Amino acid sequence: MQLLLIDDHPLIHVALRALLADQQPPVTVHSAETSAQAREQLATHPGIDLVLLDLELAGQDDGFALLKELRDSHPSIPIVNLSGSNEMAKVIRAIDQGAMGFIPKHSAPEEFKDALLLVVTGGIYVPPMRMNDDPSTLRRRADDHLPKPPAPAPVAAPAPVSAPAPRTQIDRLPITPRQQEVLRGLLQGKSNKVIAQELKISADTVKDHIAVIFRVLNVNSRTQAVLAVGQWTED
Repeated sequence: MQLLLIDDHPLIHVALRALLADQQPPVTVHSAETSAQAREQLATHPGIDLVLLDLELAGQDDGFALLKELRDSHPSIPIVNLSGSNEMAKVIRAIDQGAMGFIPKHSAPEEFKDALLLVVTGGIYVPPMRMNDDPSTLRRRADDHLPKPPAPAPVAAPAPVSAPAPRTQIDRLPITPRQQEVLRGLLQGKSNKVIAQELKISADTVKDHIAVIFRVLNVNSRTQAVLAVGQWTED
């Protein structure tokens, strides 16, 4: 596997290589400390399988802008955000903008490796989120970027979020088999266009199915759907 790490701290690059040194199959880590270097690495190494992006790059006014740029220019490469915090509003915004994972830098090594494996195999990783923000402040931050989430907040549980959910859990939802397929595509971060192409249906039909899925899950965004489904537990 080829991995691109975009982080302006050299020690993070050294630590990641050491952490993944014994990984099987082997992992090749390409390094970039700036957005310009990241673009160069992606152009030089077209086989990159995963991007780890620090949201707090020095000189990068908005790490979310770089996230959007990379999602638009390389839609097939999953992106996992790294951050010094697990603030709820930041996690939700990253997933809403297309990140397939969000890993705090204080994560334990095995948790870090498990999160990467989950994303590489098609899942979405969300960490336990910091819940001690003042509610009004948190609401203002989230409302700048997201629809207001339903109550109770689906991120209250401390367990990591993974997607897609087990097939038996999705099968229990009161939706059609086609809507189950749409939901699985949604949980994998696929766009409406890609889902439509894969299922050989129109984009408008996908929108209709997603509207039903949102009503059943009592959510109003893709991010909320991912978080809601991710909180399910095995029976």
